[in-house]
Amino acid sequence: MKDTMPFAIELEVRDYELDIQGIVNNAVYFHYLEYARQRFLQSLGFKFTRLHQEGIDPVVVRVELDYLSPLQSGDRFQITVRPDVKGRLRLLFYQEIFKIPCQTPVLRGLITATCLVQGRPHIPPLIYEAFREASKKYD
Repeated sequence: MKDTMPFAIELEVRDYELDIQGIVNNAVYFHYLEYARQRFLQSLGFKFTRLHQEGIDPVVVRVELDYLSPLQSGDRFQITVRPDVKGRLRLLFYQEIFKIPCQTPVLRGLITATCLVQGRPHIPPLIYEAFREASKKYD
């Protein structure tokens, strides 16, 4: 069964995230995206601390971001996550940020990740299958 909407969370800009221009500092978007990916992984039943205890460390290996319009103090926004897999070693996160309720695009990104198991790239079958199933759901 396909979901027409991707996985999404909503947040609000906090004043301490602003730069001298009164807009969200570009580095803060990395935190927003990371938080959404962690929440997405939790929705699949995976927690970073438990994965680490099992010797599995998800890591980002590449980030591509397009900044489209700024966020300012008090703006509410939605972060979406659409997962995919590429080969046997790459997990892809297509992520977007939109202002709400107007749906103004703020950012589009592609984050590539893998897992390290004993220091070597390897995606355990359970994680790989969960991603494959989620990518079908949010396709």
